[in-house]
Amino acid sequence: MTRTKGPWLVEETVHRYKNNWLELNEDRVIRPDGTPGSFATVRMKPGVSVLAMDDDGSVYLTIEYKYAVERESIEVVSGGIDEGESTIAAARRELREELGLEAAEWTELGFVDPFTSAINSPAALFLARQISVFEATPEGTEVIKLLRLALSDAVQMVMDGRITHGPSCVLILKAALLLKREKR
Repeated sequence: MTRTKGPWLVEETVHRYKNNWLELNEDRVIRPDGTPGSFATVRMKPGVSVLAMDDDGSVYLTIEYKYAVERESIEVVSGGIDEGESTIAAARRELREELGLEAAEWTELGFVDPFTSAINSPAALFLARQISVFEATPEGTEVIKLLRLALSDAVQMVMDGRITHGPSCVLILKAALLLKREKR
């Protein structure tokens, strides 16, 4: 059945792959210029990203080997939203699992689409404050090291390219701007 997606005409969708985290589809399309073609898209499980901050103004980041980019990555706490789970519940769960932290104050900072051309993977962003420390319970696929540093140092790491994870970059910069505004 033919359908439209914006200025594109989709003639057929072929489902190429699906697992618990992502789905790969290929559409046979008529492009906006009238030329036939194909367009592949990836739909990933929606997620959350959390920047935890203590009363001293230090933030808690993760250092973890990331399989796809084949290196360690410095990031905020991030993870997928389980079926039927709210974004705030997922954020609380991920923060507790990955770093053993709980927060009494939560600020929603919107969401980010990490790569809009071919991937649908929205991530809800949260700043977590008034934290308490417990024992982390990471998943079997996670070997996470904790990095605690000043927010200004995290901002510098975004700016000089040491932090490259898209949602982490956006969240760190949004949190820094929010806190600057709060001090006025």
